[in-house]
Amino acid sequence: MADNFNFELVSPERLLLSEMVTEVVIPATEGEMTVMAHHAPTMTTIKPGVVSVRSASGKKQDYVVFGGFADILPTGCTLLAESAVPVEELHKDELTRRIEAARKELEHAELHEHKSKLEHFIMELTHLRGIVQQD
Repeated sequence: MADNFNFELVSPERLLLSEMVTEVVIPATEGEMTVMAHHAPTMTTIKPGVVSVRSASGKKQDYVVFGGFADILPTGCTLLAESAVPVEELHKDELTRRIEAARKELEHAELHEHKSKLEHFIMELTHLRGIVQQD
């Protein structure tokens, strides 16, 4: 049986989750990452995606995050999200609205680096929309 560790998911609006869990799958910018108890200390940035949490009781919960970073220690993990919401509370048009806002910003972007980041962000949100709408 896997050991438990403390996981907290925090957004600027609220603390979404703080409980003992057996594993958390996070959408790190370098690739999807599974965090379990006794994980090596790590800090990573988070891209838009789904965070899957398996609680100590075995219940699975999914949250949509829109960026942020995670601080991982052997005894716990804290994910500070730019914005986050439980998957079941995500309105279908929310991702479309965010994509359109990023496209409008892209139209007025002048610096190549800014344009590149916006294009990548739009791609991640479009991919996320496909994942969330399939569930």
